[in-house]
Amino acid sequence: MLCVLTLFVYGVNCYYMVWRFWKTRRHASIFGKQLQAVDSDPASLPYVTTQIPLYNEANVAERVIRAVAAMDYPASRHEIQILDDSTDETRQIVDTIAASLCLEGKNVQVLRRRNRQGYKAGALVEGLQCCKGKLVAIFDGDFVPPRDYLKRMVPPLLADGRMAFVQARWGHLNAGHSILTQAQSIGIDGHFMIEQSARAYSNFFMNFNGTAGLWRKAAIEDAGGWQADTLTEDMDLSYRCQLVGWRAGFLADVVVPAELPQSYTAFKSQQFRWAKGSIQTALKLYPRVLRSQASLMAKIQAFLHLTHYGIHPIMVFLSVLTLPVLLTLNMQIPWQLMVICMLCILMAVCGPNALYISSQVATRTGFKKLLFLPALMCVGVGIALSNTRAVFEAIFNVKSGFVRTPKCGGSDRSKTNNPYYAYRVNAPVFPIFEIILGLYCTVSLIVYIEAKHYMVGPFLLIYACGFLWVGFFSFKEGLESGQ
Repeated sequence: MLCVLTLFVYGVNCYYMVWRFWKTRRHASIFGKQLQAVDSDPASLPYVTTQIPLYNEANVAERVIRAVAAMDYPASRHEIQILDDSTDETRQIVDTIAASLCLEGKNVQVLRRRNRQGYKAGALVEGLQCCKGKLVAIFDGDFVPPRDYLKRMVPPLLADGRMAFVQARWGHLNAGHSILTQAQSIGIDGHFMIEQSARAYSNFFMNFNGTAGLWRKAAIEDAGGWQADTLTEDMDLSYRCQLVGWRAGFLADVVVPAELPQSYTAFKSQQFRWAKGSIQTALKLYPRVLRSQASLMAKIQAFLHLTHYGIHPIMVFLSVLTLPVLLTLNMQIPWQLMVICMLCILMAVCGPNALYISSQVATRTGFKKLLFLPALMCVGVGIALSNTRAVFEAIFNVKSGFVRTPKCGGSDRSKTNNPYYAYRVNAPVFPIFEIILGLYCTVSLIVYIEAKHYMVGPFLLIYACGFLWVGFFSFKEGLESGQ
């Protein structure tokens, strides 16, 4: 019952986020309209450094570098830092493009380290030490910033001297590629359009999402700089900045398209890193949040935000526990208890869906995309076992490196002509456990139906489909990558 109530709390919070979004949306709109465009006089513009951290990303390196160089901002006030830790052909691609852009009058610097100490955070630290800009934009390799990005993102930092960073909304370059990418796009829209907007304009703690944001260099330094002791250095720094008095901003109208992971193994690897890193950040910083001067609601929201991935161990625990509970009670579960549990689970399941539906309404992308909502539910359940491992690794301080998410770059994914396969995340063993858990949920579903406890059926069906779906395709990809 405790597990069910925990899921209920996180589900109800989704409704609260939706309510806060619609309540503060007018304020967000007014904020965006009140910001004045930056002066066209180059001498009056703040100097901006754009950092592009790369590691073996041959498929996307040229695209992101050229997109950054094409941004509408005076070259005399814009420095481009390519933080290249690559060990493959990406190095040659970077050098060629950098040389070409320098001939065009762009200020492009390529920084390389002798080792990858600190991974992405370590690269950002080195870049920050020698950057000229008072404002620092950051883009991962799979992002393509629009031309007017800087001219729209700079004004909030000029208008508010205590604003540490401004986050833009993520768009999608390849949402229509597959059912998986369609499902991911709905989830990301919900996070940015609803959750980030609600947090930013409700004075709650919010996080920088690692890319597509513009930072004030002084805020980074004041908060202690980038640190590599968690896998989510972006969330860690965001919270530390806000804990020392800086503010965070979000502009939903500035959209930076990005590439979604196209394989299940890559998607699970990304989610694993986010899950482990957020729990690491919670363990590291939430005691400071409790001692801070933030409001009670801000502290509650910070807890729910930092520990959100903690619902995955609970989901796995419930999926394993359902059958023993039924058998222990000799196939008889009090109907009152069943109704209470089902209502709580229904509220928990419908909460995220309300958030996703609201995001599609707010972005005016149409309801056709919501046809993939069941797929998102199944995928969200299917990654629960992998994320459970991530959560426990964080709790028990199991160290692991920063695993970069493979990028395709929009090219053909056939093994014969695309280096995407060289960057694949191989995980052929773990999916077997997901498939086993999916079969177990299938057996549980059959037993519950035979016992005429039909209310449990839909939830066990989602669990069974999710684990079998994600497990099967992950296993298939693992076999293919070994060929």
